[in-house]
Amino acid sequence: MSVQTISTEQHLSFIRTLPSASFLQTPAWGLVKTEWRNESLGWFDADDRLVGAGLVLYRQLPKVRRYLAYLPEGPLIDWAAEDIGEWLAPMAEHLKSSGAFGIRIGCPVVARRWYAPTIKESIADERIGRLSQALPDQSNHDATRLRNRLRELGWRPPGDDEGFAAGQPRFVFQLPLAGKTESELLAGMNQLWRRNIKKAAKLGVEVTQGSAEDLPAFHRIYLETAERDGFSPRPLEYFEHMFSVLNAEDPDRIRLYLAHHEGDLVAATTWVRVGGHAWYTYGASTTAKREVRGSNATQWRMITDALAAKATVYDLRGITEGLESDDPHLGLIQFKVGTGGEAVEYVGEWDLPLNPLIYAAFDMYMRHRG
Repeated sequence: MSVQTISTEQHLSFIRTLPSASFLQTPAWGLVKTEWRNESLGWFDADDRLVGAGLVLYRQLPKVRRYLAYLPEGPLIDWAAEDIGEWLAPMAEHLKSSGAFGIRIGCPVVARRWYAPTIKESIADERIGRLSQALPDQSNHDATRLRNRLRELGWRPPGDDEGFAAGQPRFVFQLPLAGKTESELLAGMNQLWRRNIKKAAKLGVEVTQGSAEDLPAFHRIYLETAERDGFSPRPLEYFEHMFSVLNAEDPDRIRLYLAHHEGDLVAATTWVRVGGHAWYTYGASTTAKREVRGSNATQWRMITDALAAKATVYDLRGITEGLESDDPHLGLIQFKVGTGGEAVEYVGEWDLPLNPLIYAAFDMYMRHRG
């Protein structure tokens, strides 16, 4: 196995051979992250066939020409291989020769799944404070083998207090779509979700698909959401750039949805799809008219559109593990559980410090920046 730089077209052609891939591993995502340098990597077998690909983002250490190499939710390789080291070793050699002092990968292998009824029971059980303490409905023993092999190879999972701020969530919430009809998906939701979807329709909430020209309207209520929920918002230019480069790669890579009630914009969301995987990526809503349930209406439209696009998974992205009644993020889990989907734990992110001293310095920098 050998690893080398490949072209954008080679990278995209390989992704098209897969059932799905993380949008964070598409060439366009490298263009979205303008503060990082990007490179498309290819894995070639002994017959010089392209058998794997990955997007690498390089983050430079201040004042030093050394880089952290980051492959978010990737690379796109055979994670079920008998020895994953045969895939990762040539990648590490390539990245080290490119000036990397450390590598972070995101293993897209599912370790455990918890179905909605299990999560609800766990929230009600005072003895269970974290999702990982609940008995999963599915466990992947190959994930345990993979974790053990990664440790043998010198990789380590970042700690919960890891300072490197670009990491992706290990726990996400997904709604399986394969083999389902709209009626079955609606029936699988809890009573509150079904009632809110029907209420929005009865009150005349209209959800439409917007365009780049509608991004300023989305951003206006996104800023309102950020102030209300206490997070730091991204500027409008970020969304305009993301919309432009993702849809330049594929004309239906990203969509914007807008929910109006009597002419007022009450909610807006973005939707991204690569093959059979569709993601809810950003959401916004107004404080006024929350009773018309614009957020539920936009989610339902994105779910049904994902189904129409033949997606097999609708992904509501990250959740935290906390299930205790006073956990500040419990409401987010409960909102997502209402869809009738499942919590998914990935093997997730792992680090390989190629130069431990420089990597420690970079980690300290990321902990204290801004």
